[in-house]
Amino acid sequence: MKTERFTLDTNILIYSVHRAAGDRHRSAVEIVRRASRGECWLTLQSISEFYSAATRKRIARPDEAAATAADWLDLFPTMAPSSQAFRAALALAASRQAAYWDALLVATAAEAGCTAILTEDLADGATLHGVRIVNPFGRDELTEPARRLLFPGG
Repeated sequence: MKTERFTLDTNILIYSVHRAAGDRHRSAVEIVRRASRGECWLTLQSISEFYSAATRKRIARPDEAAATAADWLDLFPTMAPSSQAFRAALALAASRQAAYWDALLVATAAEAGCTAILTEDLADGATLHGVRIVNPFGRDELTEPARRLLFPGG
């Protein structure tokens, strides 16, 4: 069975360190742990947004957020947006298919060969720029589409 390349949105990264998020925190910790063993690439945008949101919302001290971001840079392959990704994001945003920053994340992921993004911020099941949107959070556990990405082959 071929392993599918995917990425994580900022909200998953935030939940993974935000203990007060309860079930979302526990699920996100598992998602990041499993993703680090799989075919997951992170965008530099998501890691940057993580640092900004975690420090602005006081979820983590600046030194803690920086250390976590640095760990992810070592743990995951990463990708930066190209000028083509910017153009694709502008087109998606102008057509109102997605907000600009979401569109840039999707376009960057697509360039890196990702076929899915785990996020709760976009329409679950939709496909944007060839990237499938997967909300990993079910009622009491990970959703089946998320489980297939995180546990390939069963």
